[in-house]
Amino acid sequence: MKKINLREVYPFYENDCFVIVDDEIAEIFEESKRKELNYQRKIYRNGAHFSLDRDDGIEHDAIFISLSPYEIYERKMTNQELHCAISKLPDIQAKRIYAYYFLDMNKSEIARAEGVSVKAVCKSINQGLQTLEKELKKFQK
Repeated sequence: MKKINLREVYPFYENDCFVIVDDEIAEIFEESKRKELNYQRKIYRNGAHFSLDRDDGIEHDAIFISLSPYEIYERKMTNQELHCAISKLPDIQAKRIYAYYFLDMNKSEIARAEGVSVKAVCKSINQGLQTLEKELKKFQK
């Protein structure tokens, strides 16, 4: 029987918490710690500052946390409010805002595509955003 500190094993423990466990379990914890240190050493020595994930989904699961039903519903409602507010904008402002924020076009590309000056596009987008702000505040009330 060995005495281990759970704070050293689990990062979410803030205080020391000592537990007596079997030798086999203590050995598993020590082996896990050794493997993690070896992995960190391997990354450092090989200059591997990129993912060593082999498409088994671990990295994806760690990065993309699943949303709760409430969060999914809230996002859906926010998107509906946003699209409703954009639809109330004048056609030119709506197209320019959509191109800039959703299609990732920069303002000079939009101006070139429409045959207008960059200043006109900037002014139109700013006015559209001000109108959107007013419309979206109505939804919050």
